[in-house]
Amino acid sequence: MSCPICSHGESRSFLEVKDYTVSNEMFHLVKCIQCGFVYTDRPPAQQEIGKYYQSSEYISHTDSKQGLFNQAYQFIRNISLQHKFNLLKSSTHQKKGNLLDYGCGTGAFLKFVQDQGWSVMGMEPDDGAREKASLLLGSPVSSPRQLKELPSNSIDAITLWHVLEHVHDLHETLEVFKRLLKQNGVLVIAVPNHSSWDAAYYNQYWAAYDVPRHLYHFTPETIHRLLIDKGFSKVATKPMWFDAFYVSMLSEKYKSGRIRLLSACMIGWISNCIAFFQLGRCSSQIYIYELNAT
Repeated sequence: MSCPICSHGESRSFLEVKDYTVSNEMFHLVKCIQCGFVYTDRPPAQQEIGKYYQSSEYISHTDSKQGLFNQAYQFIRNISLQHKFNLLKSSTHQKKGNLLDYGCGTGAFLKFVQDQGWSVMGMEPDDGAREKASLLLGSPVSSPRQLKELPSNSIDAITLWHVLEHVHDLHETLEVFKRLLKQNGVLVIAVPNHSSWDAAYYNQYWAAYDVPRHLYHFTPETIHRLLIDKGFSKVATKPMWFDAFYVSMLSEKYKSGRIRLLSACMIGWISNCIAFFQLGRCSSQIYIYELNAT
């Protein structure tokens, strides 16, 4: 399998990681020897990967509030909505506009933005999550298969909140985003960062590797190369402080087989302290890129 970013054919072994959510299968992560990008080697094909999402623990699809992890996820998500919307406004320099949330899950962010007067459109591959989002918004949420049908130069911002790492047709999807965005339109991408301190600490137990659902494992350097090559320019990078705690909670469960809340909070706090002084080291980060004028 060649590198998904630079297409180089040679890679070296990086890590063996277990799917703790669904299958308990082992998957192999490799690192491109040319650009340093880390990716899941030989993941399930797009038509086969759906079964790896079929779990009550996959919170972005089920919207469950049962259990400590789900409650923590819901708490973090709810207090993050305003922050994400403020980021959207400041990045687009608009009070209102047209938003596409790609991989919208059950639609919480779309609903929040819609309530602020924006025109919103969601796309979600999971049938159950798409139905929940459609009911919440009061209008149909589309499948990503319909992405190419949207009109060119029609969207002010496209957001992907922990979605890009799941997208099989990486380059093709980014090319369609370029066509859809208006001049100086904004692409906002949140993804885990395996160069974070908590990733190094938990190693193969780091929950944000989330194989095989996560096909790619980004760092600030590799996502920058990908987006620059696609004709985008960097606007800003923002940390996602809460993710270090949530990911550490799951990682503790994977590592020890039980919830160790105090340890998770300590590791999350240390990771964030390091990221505060070393830019680009946060457990998850938001990357804001603008479509270059042509």
